[in-house]
Amino acid sequence: MTTRPPMQPLGLGHWKHPLLGHLVVDHAHDDRIGILRAIAPDVKAHTPGLVIEIPDTPPVAWLAPLTGGVEWTTDPEAIEVARK
Repeated sequence: MTTRPPMQPLGLGHWKHPLLGHLVVDHAHDDRIGILRAIAPDVKAHTPGLVIEIPDTPPVAWLAPLTGGVEWTTDPEAIEVARK
């Protein structure tokens, strides 16, 4: 993996990342390819029901499948830009 600038907070638990909106490879999930949609806490892992505050959990990478479907999460350190 490559060295990246540190993530910066955007607010509401989301973080700026240079690969947002780009195709990435998720090395933690058998090199699955998806679109990086967000770097943010996984609220499901924190509190069931209505979320009224930002969870105090580490941010995860939220990836969307290329053909649509259910997003998945992974460790932000497990992703890198997908080579074409």
